Amino acid sequence: MCSTLRVLKRLVVSGENVGEALVPYFRQILPIFRMFHGKSSTGDAVSGQRGEDIRKLIRETLELFEHHGGIGAFLQIKYVVPTYE
Repeated sequence: MCSTLRVLKRLVVSGENVGEALVPYFRQILPIFRMFHGKSSTGDAVSGQRGEDIRKLIRETLELFEHHGGIGAFLQIKYVVPTYE
């Protein structure tokens, strides 16, 4: 999961319109994000194999999607991941 998030982060910033091109696919990409994004920070940390915080990677990826995804990106993200702000 962490590897996929790192690849998505690199992909979205790799070209001028890549973020906008991904917006139509948010409904396929983002549902798994919803599982981890809304978890509370209390209790066991949600981490990957290397001890990375998956929630942090998801938040960073969503922020990049919003920033590079154009006008409708925030609404699409919010629709699939309601806890995103």
